[in-house]
Amino acid sequence: MSTLSSFTISPTFLHNPRNRNRNSSIQLPNLSLKPQTARVCLSTRMNAVEEEEISVSTADPSSEAARRLYIGNIPRTLKPDELRKIVEEHAAVEKAEVMYDKYSGRSRRFGFVTMTTIEDASAAVEKLNGTEIGGREIKVNITEKPLSSVGSSLLQSDDSKFVDSPHKVYVGNLAKSVTSESLKNFFSEKGNVLSAKVSRVPGTSKSSGYGFVSFSSEEDVEAAISSLNNALLDGQKIRVNKA
Repeated sequence: MSTLSSFTISPTFLHNPRNRNRNSSIQLPNLSLKPQTARVCLSTRMNAVEEEEISVSTADPSSEAARRLYIGNIPRTLKPDELRKIVEEHAAVEKAEVMYDKYSGRSRRFGFVTMTTIEDASAAVEKLNGTEIGGREIKVNITEKPLSSVGSSLLQSDDSKFVDSPHKVYVGNLAKSVTSESLKNFFSEKGNVLSAKVSRVPGTSKSSGYGFVSFSSEEDVEAAISSLNNALLDGQKIRVNKA
C-alpha cells in the first residue's frame, strides 16, 4: 500500500463502477480547508465508497469577554447575590460580582455579571439598561475589549501614583472628560490636595464616573465638601462626600 502526500480525487473517479469494485482503501490523513478545517475520511471496501465523517470547527464565540456585562450606577448597598438575582430574572447567569474600593471597603457602585451565553448577555443588556435599582438608573453593557499592554501599563502607573490618606473624599457623577490631573487641579482651589485619581473600568481606559481626592487635613475635607458638592465640573454637577 502506498502513501500519497498530495492528490485530487474527482467525483467521476469515485462513481466509476470499475473503481468501486476495487478491494482497496484510500485514506486522506490530513486535508486542510482554510479558513475552516475539516476532517475527511474516505474508504472504499468491497463495492462501496463510504464517506465516514466531515466535521467543521469554527472560532468559539462564547468566550467570557463576550458574555461579561458591566453594570454601573448600582446602589452602594447592593450585594453580589442580590445583583445576580436581579439579572437572573431576564437571563441565565454564571457569576456576579460587585467591585469594592480597596482603601475604604465601600462599594464602587458597579459590578460585573458573566452570563451563560452571548444570547443571554444581549438579552440582559436589552432588558436592564436604563432601568432602576433602588431608585438609581443603571447602565448595562458588554465589557469593552482589553487595553493593549502599553495602555494597561499607563493606567497601572496612574493608580500607583495615588497618595492615600485618612482625609479623603469620594467624587461622583464625573464627566467622562475628567482626568486625574484635572480633578486634582479643581479641588486644589479649596484645600491642600495630596493626590487625586479617576477610577477606570478594569481593563479599559473608560472612566467609571467617579474618583477620589486625598487631603492633608480633615479641615480641607470639610471645606471641599461644603464648597464643591453639587458644583459644576466639565458641565456636570458632581457629588462630594467623605470616603
